[in-house]
Amino acid sequence: MVAETKLYDVLGVSPNATDSEIKKAYRKLALKYHPDKNPSEEAAEKFKEASSAYEVLSDPEKRDLYDQFGSQGLNGGAGGMGGGFGFGEDIFSQFFGGAGAQRTRGPQRGRDIRHEIKVTLEELYKGKTSKLALNKQILCKTCEGRGGKKGAVKKCSSCNGQGIKFVTRQMGPMIQRFQTECDVCHGSGDIINEKDKCKTCNGKKVDHERKILEVHVNPGMRNGEKVVFKGEADQAPDVIPGDVVFVIHELPHKLFQRSGDNLIYHAEIDLLTALAGGSFMIPHVSGDWLKVDIVAGEVIAPDSHKVIDGKGMPIPKYGGFGNLIIKFSVKFPGNHFTDEDTLKKLEDILPKRPELPKVPADVHVEECVLSEYDSSKYESRGSGRAGQSYDSDDEGHAHGGEGVQCASQ
Repeated sequence: MVAETKLYDVLGVSPNATDSEIKKAYRKLALKYHPDKNPSEEAAEKFKEASSAYEVLSDPEKRDLYDQFGSQGLNGGAGGMGGGFGFGEDIFSQFFGGAGAQRTRGPQRGRDIRHEIKVTLEELYKGKTSKLALNKQILCKTCEGRGGKKGAVKKCSSCNGQGIKFVTRQMGPMIQRFQTECDVCHGSGDIINEKDKCKTCNGKKVDHERKILEVHVNPGMRNGEKVVFKGEADQAPDVIPGDVVFVIHELPHKLFQRSGDNLIYHAEIDLLTALAGGSFMIPHVSGDWLKVDIVAGEVIAPDSHKVIDGKGMPIPKYGGFGNLIIKFSVKFPGNHFTDEDTLKKLEDILPKRPELPKVPADVHVEECVLSEYDSSKYESRGSGRAGQSYDSDDEGHAHGGEGVQCASQ
């Protein structure tokens, strides 16, 4: 006695029907109502109902659950009567070829293995080949991934080769359904007699090997780019191997910064070279040295930028090179530049000083002298205002520090 017969009625079989009779009934309805053969809305609905019914009744555990508790027992957990149209396509393709078969799901794809490969800027400029050892899981070569002798491996009938089973427990009015490892095949999906197990993998179907991969870092590659080895990740039965992916990690350089295909170099030159020309040297990432000439009369201002064409990074695919961008800073002489003859010569050589602005006669003017700056005295402290220091915790009794000394005029 079954709790409900609705699914049996959809397929047109009795509750006592065998698996073969249920399969035959579904095949007949699928041929009649499949959308590829009968495009009407009524046929699509009947096909969906038949597929949902077959999905439950073809699974021994789901059928037993349905026989005991009806549709309420399924509770939608395995699709129940809520099986979608897409599921019907998959069921259909198990029986027939054609359009339905084109939409079947392929084998599961394994996960990718990712590694970081650290590369210097010099290596990214010239290119590099590294040999890296990979310990990977492979299908046993002795048994070809079967786990035992050919013909001696049988699909587990308890879990239908899935390696897992669904267990249903009733606790008062509540029904609990959970997934567990098959206790017959211990999750393998196959049954192999002990004497027939592969001696190499002991029936596990997989083995391990050490493989050497040559990772080619091409000139001009960038940080974050990937070198991919298709299908070189771990192997497993009925699984498409994933990829081994090496991700480029560019190490910081002490002299250069990279901006796309360009290189940036910070050059500090003396005041004489900045004003009157001269030369300086750059140790380039190519291994060569660059002698850079500043033409006399070409004044280099602090924080100015210049470019040397074609001395940046190689440009992959398109060929050629980026540019070398030079950011200048100028080193000024110290305070020993004070003898009157030298200062007079500078006044004769350099452009004239700009004239001071005219100040109205009724405005008070103070003359000020600069002092050396000490950050420990003048930076903001505690709750004091920025740029002001205090010798006392009382903000009302602030004392001025060293800095600009002014005298009334």
